[in-house]
Amino acid sequence: MCGIVGYIGPKKAYPILLKGLKRLEYRGYDSAGVALISDKQTLNVYKAKGKVSELEAFTTEKDSSGNIGIAHTRWATHGEPSSLNAHPHYSSSERLALIHNGIIENYAVLKEKLQAKGYIFKSNTDTEVLIQLIEYIQDKQDIDLLTATQLALGEVIGAYAIALLDKSNPHQIIAARKSSPLVVGIGQDEFFLASDATPIVEYTDKVVYLEDEEIAVIRRGKPLKIVNLHNVECPHEVQTVALNLGQLEKSGYPHFMLKEIFEQPNCINDCMRGRINVEHTNVVLSAVIDYKERLLSAKRFVIVACGTSWHAALIGKQLIESFCRIPVEVEYASEFRYRDPVIDSNDVVIAISQSGETADTLAAVELAKSRGAFIYGICNAIGSSIPRATHTGSYIHVGPEIGVASTKAFTGQVTVLTMLALTLARAKNTIDETSYFSIVHELNNIPDKMREVLKLNESIAELSKIFTYAHNFIYLGRGYAYPVALEGALKLKEISYIHAEGYPAAEMKHGPIALIDAEMPVVVIATRNDLYEKVLSNIQEIKARKGKVIALITKGDTIISKVADTCIELPETLECLDPLITTVPLQMLAYHVAVCKGMDVDQPRNLAKSVTVE
Repeated sequence: MCGIVGYIGPKKAYPILLKGLKRLEYRGYDSAGVALISDKQTLNVYKAKGKVSELEAFTTEKDSSGNIGIAHTRWATHGEPSSLNAHPHYSSSERLALIHNGIIENYAVLKEKLQAKGYIFKSNTDTEVLIQLIEYIQDKQDIDLLTATQLALGEVIGAYAIALLDKSNPHQIIAARKSSPLVVGIGQDEFFLASDATPIVEYTDKVVYLEDEEIAVIRRGKPLKIVNLHNVECPHEVQTVALNLGQLEKSGYPHFMLKEIFEQPNCINDCMRGRINVEHTNVVLSAVIDYKERLLSAKRFVIVACGTSWHAALIGKQLIESFCRIPVEVEYASEFRYRDPVIDSNDVVIAISQSGETADTLAAVELAKSRGAFIYGICNAIGSSIPRATHTGSYIHVGPEIGVASTKAFTGQVTVLTMLALTLARAKNTIDETSYFSIVHELNNIPDKMREVLKLNESIAELSKIFTYAHNFIYLGRGYAYPVALEGALKLKEISYIHAEGYPAAEMKHGPIALIDAEMPVVVIATRNDLYEKVLSNIQEIKARKGKVIALITKGDTIISKVADTCIELPETLECLDPLITTVPLQMLAYHVAVCKGMDVDQPRNLAKSVTVE
């Protein structure tokens, strides 16, 4: 959840670390800090509550010299956001400094033992316990920092990505990971360290991804050394990262979220490129070709995901069941891992995660693998943990998503799930050729139809001004539209802090209709499909109780437009592809309501982009 950056080399470390923190701020922005070994060989730690800009202001008059340093932007787990609880943390002697992403689950037991030995703690964090433990082991056994770190991590239960500085060894960074991502960038006589590649690509495209329980010894002028907790050297593959720096900038948009909403047509094209032939008549996924027998022999699919990815999974369930006639279950990854699920070698488990680092989803993958299931990953971040842990899968290829509220990753996930369902159905002969060709052809039209929807941005911005007063919203949909209602409600909650709930439209009369009054905005996805008449009846039930209806309708609809208070007209598409169209105006609605309310759209309170802790 937190962001880690490190640097060692000939350049001044501080500007590189600060820029890196800004690139990683989507991972957490409660507080930030930096540790530098200065030109005078002092270990300076500077910390500030709030965003990286607060740290930048705080360090203006400080000694920021030095060619080695580590830095951190925090999403609070143990201890409230404050400069005291911010990372880096000193050891008792202030000889060592450490930054940490993850959770040390047995920190209380370790802290109690250290307190019994006279150690005093300044913060409420689990991280300070770890740095004190490392120093205690090093001093007691008179050993080097690497060995002390290995022994300390052997006592730790939980997840961690850490980086350590020792002022007595100003040419070395020790870094380690378990269940939290860590990447080492390799430059010319310099090394970079980060939670993901975004702070590194400006300087080098050569990276090494650390695996669980691996420790990197990063020394200036020497080759990268990677060992495990038992000091066995681990082979490492240097990979090349393909990342466009322009994707990490706002490019004239006021927020990353709006930029990413507008990127969706091109992103969907990128997602489909190389997978749909030029005649728009066939879908090919290499993962299905490579593992065709295993996938086709599955008795059941189980999809595990969290948040927005879970909503995409609900659409995937309908697509796979409809096209392939295979039963599909959708599970919250956070619940799946704790409820002793019935999984065996006949199952295929699909794990969906934008970051590829979602802790709950990664744990669900490991559990399913241990039960013999075949694992298919759907991720955005290339080289992340989930793709490396799965048997096969598909990247969504939508580019870095910086805004905390997911937009283009959702439509990318739905696109990949659609292509997966079509590919499997064709191989199983469970879809007739006419339907198959029709869907594939229409899928190629979706980017252009998204561009039509994006032309509504200004009118949706005006509409949004009306609803800044609201304290509650209800979103309704049926069939493929129900998960879109859930996603629309989530977007509004995340960035505007307005309470919103998504429901199947038919469920209104079973309880939620009690909430309807003249002050209640109700967003209804009411495009033309087989359930159109049913949804129209649901709208009439709401209007009979004076609810305010905002309806998403198919262009040219003259029936619902007479009943609803406001209509947003959308281009017509096939029912199974409707989520790719109807999602976009709901993203814009949430965005503009939040902007009208003066909210920080890209970095909403209490949230972080990549949930790498429980």
